[in-house]
Formats: sequence, structure tokens, C-alpha cells
Amino acid sequence: MRSRYSAFARGETDYLLATWHPRTRPSRVRLDPGQKWIGLSIKATEAGQQEQGEGTVEFVARFKVAGKGHRLHERSRFEKIDGSWYYLDGEHL
Repeated sequence: MRSRYSAFARGETDYLLATWHPRTRPSRVRLDPGQKWIGLSIKATEAGQQEQGEGTVEFVARFKVAGKGHRLHERSRFEKIDGSWYYLDGEHL
């Protein structure tokens, strides 16, 4: 989760696509160049241990657009494939 947040903040769309689950991956990621990411708080995690194949992360990511603050509160699902974690989908809270 933290690495994907960092990728959003740095505009690394290739990394975002590479860590998106093949079943739900879009053909491309469009980022708003006016969006500035300013913080990430992990609120809760479920499962996702090394020996497990699925996990969830509830987080709040803060960002600004045109100087106005916003927050994205989501519960994201991840699935492990061949030892690597992939973002499957998320529910906005």
C-alpha cells in the first residue's frame, strides 16, 4: 500500500499498472498533474501476512488540488500472486 501511495505521489504510472491485479488492471492510469499528495495514514489491516494470499488495508490519503485539501478514505483488497502483492480493488468509505 505504501509503495503504491508513493507511486501516485511521484507520478509513476508504470509501477501502478505493474502492481495492479491482472483481473482488474485498467489499460492505463491517468493522473491529475494538479493533484499533490500530502499524506497517508493506515487505519487498519486484515490478513495479508507472508503466508496468506489475501489482505485488506484501510487508509486515508490526503491530497490537494488547486490549494484545496481532499481525502481519499478506502478499504483496498490485495491478492498475492507468485509471492508478490497486487491491488485488486477498493471500496470508498
